[in-house]
Amino acid sequence: MQFDTVFRNVQVVDGTGADPYNADVAISGDRIAAIGDLAGCEASQIIDGAGKALAPGFIDVHTHDDTNVIRFPECLPKISQGVTTVIVGNCGISASPAVLAGDPPDPMNLLGKQQDFKYPSFASYAQAVTQAEPAVNVAALVGHTTLRNNEMDDLFRPASTTEVQAMKRQLHEAMEQGALGLSSGLAYATAKQAPTEEVMALVEELAEFEGIYTTHMRTEFEQILEAMEEAFKTGKHGKVPVVISHLKCAGAGNWGRTVEVLDLMEKTAQHQDVACDCYPYSASSSTLDLKQVTGEIDIFITWSEAHPEYAGKMLKDIAAEMALPLMEAAKQLQPAGAVYHCMDEADVERVLKYRLTMVGSDGLPNDPHPHPRLWGSFPRVLGYYSRERQLFSLGQAIHKMTGMSAKRYCLKDRGEIKQGAYADIVLFDPNTIIDIASFENPIAAAKGIDAVMVNGSISYQKGQVSEQRSGRFLYRHQA
Repeated sequence: MQFDTVFRNVQVVDGTGADPYNADVAISGDRIAAIGDLAGCEASQIIDGAGKALAPGFIDVHTHDDTNVIRFPECLPKISQGVTTVIVGNCGISASPAVLAGDPPDPMNLLGKQQDFKYPSFASYAQAVTQAEPAVNVAALVGHTTLRNNEMDDLFRPASTTEVQAMKRQLHEAMEQGALGLSSGLAYATAKQAPTEEVMALVEELAEFEGIYTTHMRTEFEQILEAMEEAFKTGKHGKVPVVISHLKCAGAGNWGRTVEVLDLMEKTAQHQDVACDCYPYSASSSTLDLKQVTGEIDIFITWSEAHPEYAGKMLKDIAAEMALPLMEAAKQLQPAGAVYHCMDEADVERVLKYRLTMVGSDGLPNDPHPHPRLWGSFPRVLGYYSRERQLFSLGQAIHKMTGMSAKRYCLKDRGEIKQGAYADIVLFDPNTIIDIASFENPIAAAKGIDAVMVNGSISYQKGQVSEQRSGRFLYRHQA
């Protein structure tokens, strides 16, 4: 039997949550052709795994790589940590369908500048990704805030009936063109004034396409349970699955409440299709939000348009230099970006371990001093939380970043090592894999990733992205 590639002598971690097993894995074209003892077979390329782990390529379910997969198609922060598929369009902000008359409003500015928003239809965005040939696969949600910005002259109010109808038409068209579903970012000022009914009207467009609703909830602070109830109610109204984005209990007064939060999630899951994602860090990152400015936690400024010289410093130190109160200093920096050390480590572990939690990096690739999650999330789960903290087994950890994610987002034939599945594969050393990116030095490739294969082609090896990139645009339910 002749194959294109055979991985010999590997420990297969198949993405289902099962324990690893020893086997050889053969690839023909873009698919996994055989698994087992393939000692007698021939192949154009044989890779000796030397007993290392072979897993499905990691699926980053929560990214803001919308315009970056086109502008920087090497996707080094992602492929270097074993990610082979990114889901874009999270938190209510998406690069398509979008038409900007001026500068992108907060938080759409996280995705790029005005000139980066040039995809008036979902199909035009998908086509642009295909032409860019990124190193990773891309699947996309449609952002609620993006739809609002297309139709409204003022984002700080509820949408009118006419505006909601126009948004519904745009969303329907995007779903017809292969979008995964709708995301919202109700915590941000540009969507905060949208009543529940506005979002409920939009999710009505999703069920016929078997779409999904993901949400950066209205709050992750004191009123978190009410915000979760709103999210579940919205999904129930639309008869669609709900994913709570980057589930956390933010703010020192909220620490420890993940017990209540996960209890509500579990009770709801008994009668409704719900899940969540989370990143493996106790600090969050976004634009500088005045509502989150407090002396209770450390706030690190990552960029500032008004005062770029203060990027890379703590807000309290900047305030001291400016001889201003904390809030006044924050106002002077706007618009700006920040990392908020706002979570308790025990809460992070509790959410990460929860049975319905997937892994998503929520990395901000346009941030000049990004949160280390951009480069380190997946190796951190495997090296720190699985191997060192023993929060879950290697098989369970891989499941949270592969099989569970592919099933949740209807990515057909992805996320598992099985015959006939797409050959999105990561070869790594489970004994040494670890994140290197830190808050001080956030741009650093992880250790322990030997090779990454995307759609049957080796795309990353020895720290280098292959010149031939093999990522594809993935449409909902596409085989």
